[in-house]
Amino acid sequence: MRTLFRAGALSAVAASAVLCLPAAAHATAPGDNGTVKIHDSATGEELRRNEPHVCTFYLDAFGFDRAQQVDWHIEVWAPTAGVKGETVRSGALTLDGEGHGRTADLTLPDGHYKLFWNFAGEKGSAKHKVFWTDCGEDETAPSPSASVSASESASGSGSGSEAPDETPAAEAAPSASPSPQGGEGDLAETGNGAPVGLLSAAAAALLGAGGYLVLRRRRA
Repeated sequence: MRTLFRAGALSAVAASAVLCLPAAAHATAPGDNGTVKIHDSATGEELRRNEPHVCTFYLDAFGFDRAQQVDWHIEVWAPTAGVKGETVRSGALTLDGEGHGRTADLTLPDGHYKLFWNFAGEKGSAKHKVFWTDCGEDETAPSPSASVSASESASGSGSGSEAPDETPAAEAAPSASPSPQGGEGDLAETGNGAPVGLLSAAAAALLGAGGYLVLRRRRA
């Protein structure tokens, strides 16, 4: 009986172990249960959405082990490039008590990159994300050529507006030269010429008459 009892107990233990194997096989190993996202600098940390097209960005981690140590680096990863794997940015990070953490804001030249996220306790390969940076140029800013054209147009319109003001002034000068007073002065001189001559003649006659009377009295 004891032998049968022991055999039954051993069988139960073995069966329990066999039943637990699938659950253990599918359990996530410590350290591999988190995820990392690429976020635009204007995106909140709480948003668990990846943004593969960014300008200024940061790395945002969720669901890792508490206070887990992370080492990360970013490599150039252009699809058509013959050589990949040049590291252009790297850093380290300690996650908080909830397995969350973020880097400071980062910038890279426009291009195609791949993030490698390594952490203590990882099983297998690092977590990674492929993304693009594309800041472009500000379309609202005027180009230098446009600014030059605008300034030339403004200067040209200014000179054109001054020309009509000068032309009438130049044309008005000859018409203003004959003075009305001058004309009237000529007529006054011509009109006054006759009275002056008559007065001169009368004065000469009077002088002659006076002289004649004086000589006559002396002779008398």
